[in-house]
Amino acid sequence: MIVAIVGPTGVGKTKMSIELAKYLNAPIINSDAVQVYKELDIGSAKVTEEEKEGIKHYLIDIKKPDEMYTVKDYQEDARNILKQYVNRNVIFCGGTGLYLSAALMDYRFYEDEANESYINYSNEELYELVLKKDSKSNIDKNNRQRMIRFLNKKIVETVEPKLLYDNVFFIGLTTERNNLYNIINRRVEKMLDLGLLEEVRSLYEKYPKSHVLNSAIGYKEIIGYIKGNYSLEQAIELIKKNSRHYAKRQYTWFNNKMKIKWFNVNYDDFCDTIKEVKEYIDKW
Repeated sequence: MIVAIVGPTGVGKTKMSIELAKYLNAPIINSDAVQVYKELDIGSAKVTEEEKEGIKHYLIDIKKPDEMYTVKDYQEDARNILKQYVNRNVIFCGGTGLYLSAALMDYRFYEDEANESYINYSNEELYELVLKKDSKSNIDKNNRQRMIRFLNKKIVETVEPKLLYDNVFFIGLTTERNNLYNIINRRVEKMLDLGLLEEVRSLYEKYPKSHVLNSAIGYKEIIGYIKGNYSLEQAIELIKKNSRHYAKRQYTWFNNKMKIKWFNVNYDDFCDTIKEVKEYIDKW
């Protein structure tokens, strides 16, 4: 069986995944787009070695911050892992719905390569075209060949709702909106206490053009502060606001793309929620 634990940021997915992994004797496949990257620990709320409790985790810390990792890459990696666990239990855990859909559903990629040489373009002109196509691109403007390859590549994605695997359970964790927002706000404060500012400073010095650093919530806002675009207090409020907005988008994706059994989390007794989820799975 495949159990996919989904829900908005901060709701308790990691803790639930560990408990179910022990219960089902299953490995965990990360489905969080930021936790794929090494060194992005605090801002991604990455599961720690202590929290793992010896459970095998896949697709965490597999890429450097300046390396590209696409949805197609994730799809291929996740499906290769599933091939290793045929007829065994596997758990997915994370809030990136697109990753999960690509891994488990008939999500196809069609690539069409153009063959424009751009021979009459200078590197500066090519770089301008690259930024028009992707304003957050981290391609070096002196790498002419890579810029041309990027400009020639067109990827069209299609989604079909059909699941490719049997016995897939989508377990959603949720809570009342105001409570979730309070959880998110406290989580951001905890990240700062753990050293988020120092983590971002260090990473930005090493990887200033990293796409994930300049786009991931918790990192891009601190980078804005480092650049002098706004105060630290404003950066913190932006992280909280952007995290809340992201949670809304997560709910929209999960409800539109997946058939999810939602569980209201009992934060006074999380064991009670774990028990509910186990009982639901056991019925099947």
